[in-house]
Amino acid sequence: MVTGWISIPAQYVWWIAAVSVVSFFGTLAAIPFIVARIRPDYFVERDPPPGSWRGRHPAIRILLHVGKTGLGVLLVLLGIVLSLPGIPGQGLLTVLIGLMLLDFPGKRRMELWLIRRKAISSTVHWIRAKAGRPPLEMPDADEAQKKQPGG
Repeated sequence: MVTGWISIPAQYVWWIAAVSVVSFFGTLAAIPFIVARIRPDYFVERDPPPGSWRGRHPAIRILLHVGKTGLGVLLVLLGIVLSLPGIPGQGLLTVLIGLMLLDFPGKRRMELWLIRRKAISSTVHWIRAKAGRPPLEMPDADEAQKKQPGG
C-alpha cells in the first residue's frame, strides 16, 4: 500500500489496525475495572497496605516487581500512543495507571499532576461513582509538597 511518500505492506496495515482495535476495546474494558479498584487513600498514603506482596519471599517479590514494572512500562507506552490525535482510546488514564505500577523518583508528583487534570479527575470520579466506589482522597497542594523528599 502506498500512501503519499510512505510505502507500507498491506499485511502491516492489517496488523496495525488489529492492534489498534484490540487496544481500544481492551482499554475500554480494563481501565474502568482498574480505576474502580484503586484504594481511596492511594494518593494520600505513601506506604503499601499491610498484607501486600512486599511481605512475600524475596524471589517472588523480585518476579512480581519485574512483572509489575514491565506492565507499567507497557501501559505508559500504550497510553502515549492512545493519546495521539486520531487514535481512539483512554490515553492519559492508561498512562496514569502505568505510572502507578512503576517506581521512580518523582513518581508521586507526576501522578498527582495527572490526576488533578480536570478531564482525568472527572472521568475517574465518574467511573468510581458508576462502580459504587468512594471518590479518591487527594492531599492538599501544601501537604503534597511536604511529603516530597527534601520538601
